[in-house]
Amino acid sequence: MKHSIRKQFSVIFILIMMATVLMTIAMNILFLRNFHVQIKQRDIMNAYLQINNLSKMHSLTSKPFQDEMLDLCEKYSINIIIMDNNSQILASVRGEDEAIKEELVEYFFYDNPNADVVEESEHYVLQVATDEVTQNIYLEMWGTLDNGYQFLIRSSMESIVNSVNISNKFWFFAASISALAGGIMVIYVTNRITKPIRKLTEISERMTNLDFEAKYEVKGDNEVDRLGMHMNQMSNKLEHTISELKTANNELKKDIEKKEQIDEMRRDFLANVSHELKTPIALIQGYAEGLKMGINDEDTASRDFYCEVIMDEANKMNDMVKKLLSLNELEFGNIPVQMERFNITELIQNYLQSMELLFHQNEIKVECNIDEPVYVWADEIQIEEVFRNYITNAMNHADGERVIRITLEKMEDVIRINVFNTGKNIPEESLEHIWDKFYKVDKARTREYGGSGVGLSIVKAVMEGINQKYGVRNEENGVTFWFEVSC
Repeated sequence: MKHSIRKQFSVIFILIMMATVLMTIAMNILFLRNFHVQIKQRDIMNAYLQINNLSKMHSLTSKPFQDEMLDLCEKYSINIIIMDNNSQILASVRGEDEAIKEELVEYFFYDNPNADVVEESEHYVLQVATDEVTQNIYLEMWGTLDNGYQFLIRSSMESIVNSVNISNKFWFFAASISALAGGIMVIYVTNRITKPIRKLTEISERMTNLDFEAKYEVKGDNEVDRLGMHMNQMSNKLEHTISELKTANNELKKDIEKKEQIDEMRRDFLANVSHELKTPIALIQGYAEGLKMGINDEDTASRDFYCEVIMDEANKMNDMVKKLLSLNELEFGNIPVQMERFNITELIQNYLQSMELLFHQNEIKVECNIDEPVYVWADEIQIEEVFRNYITNAMNHADGERVIRITLEKMEDVIRINVFNTGKNIPEESLEHIWDKFYKVDKARTREYGGSGVGLSIVKAVMEGINQKYGVRNEENGVTFWFEVSC
């Protein structure tokens, strides 16, 4: 990323660290020398006070005084000389006695133009002086002790400058190493700190694309972990909400499609009903008008024929309306499915027995060798309606040998019932349409036996209502309709 938070944090921390290091180096260069000088001034002042006290307690030539003065010189890296009023050296440590003696005498009797006074009091003068011969710079204190002896304490400024230079060089080296190590640590630490933030960014980016599989792994209880936990919860809620919305949207689409189908079914229904009722109504109207006009009043047989036509057409209309009402209730789910276990062999045999008279009148030979009880799970009333429509359809279309054969096949978890009739095959282009309302393969033949084109649509509605398979196939000398039920 061009503006990665890890890079931004690293750059900011490194810049702050470098600024801190550079500021410290600058302070060393500008103020360390003065700081050393102040420390050295304090050391010289402490040495003066201690020597003044020691001179009151011990003789200047005594060993205890000499030892204490030597310790002070070692401790503060200074030179000390003490003289009496006759310019005789009483005590001296780490100095060139004669040179310092002469310088001390000059201080008491002459002004040193190469000296800058730092502090002055009744008993001493603290100054920075330059040696005219060696051009060395010294920090010096000269004056008189309480016992009247003259003293000079001096420390070379060159040692201070060297110490400052060495300190600055060491600090610059240490700062460079520390800056490098710090930079590495900053990159490592910022990577560790921003890693969970970058993970959250990745998760949020995937969430914008509706990918809710990625989850933040909570490892602690800090603010980032709590944010990750909340993002996980938000992800779950969003996924659940979107799932509900998609489900609702899918249901809405189904409702819209169902409404469109209902509207289309209504239009088709009205068109088909109008078409189907037009012929019987016209016949009833025509023959009724003939009776009213007294046509063939003297011919009793003709009058009876007129009445039979009217009654037959009225019965066909009544049968069609009943079937349409039944089909309408099935398609809209108004008839509840009552699943029960029953003997389908008994159902088949009972219905065939009730149809024996019609079979005889139509010269139909029925073959059914189903004797053993076979129990299935289904809605018995609706299954009887399916079987009735198959038998009626087979009886109306039986031809040739005029045979109807009922067989039963036991499959894995279903029973298939086949109803075969001899006769003409159904044209291949009509096989998928015979289940549609009012569809007729042979309209003239259907009109002949008074078919409405609704029976197989009822079969389709029933079988789809119980979620079972059904179908038709052409045989060598006839047609087989079949349906399945759970066993």
